[in-house]
Amino acid sequence: MKKNRHLIREQIEKQLGKTQCLINIQVPHKGWIRSIKEALGMNGRQLAERMGVTKQWVSVLDKQELDGSITINTMKKSAEALNCAFVYCLVPQADLEDIVRDQAKKIALNRLQRASHTMSLEDQELDRKENNAIMNNMVERIMNEQPADLWDYHD
Repeated sequence: MKKNRHLIREQIEKQLGKTQCLINIQVPHKGWIRSIKEALGMNGRQLAERMGVTKQWVSVLDKQELDGSITINTMKKSAEALNCAFVYCLVPQADLEDIVRDQAKKIALNRLQRASHTMSLEDQELDRKENNAIMNNMVERIMNEQPADLWDYHD
């Protein structure tokens, strides 16, 4: 499974290829449900009938969407009633491979700093070029091994 993580990341990146533009979309200040409903010229009673709920429940949905307590399932049902597609997606802020590499670098740097401290106490310090080479090797090894504790370290 560990060796397949790179392939899994590639497949997800391929699927998400065109979603990066979604990262900047702002939720309308009234929320999507109410904004789309109003843009269509649909009132609360009409949406309620299409959803099989009460008009009061539609008001609750509007509030739940705005405060973040609405469920994914309810968003799907609301979207269907509005002739819309509900899209649920996590859009990485960077390439997944880069996110993993950055985490591997943090771990490698932490390990290298501890080892460098010990080596300096023993008067065996490495020069910058050697440190960079060791750092790069450690990052690659961590990337390939994908240790179970990869995400335990954070700053």
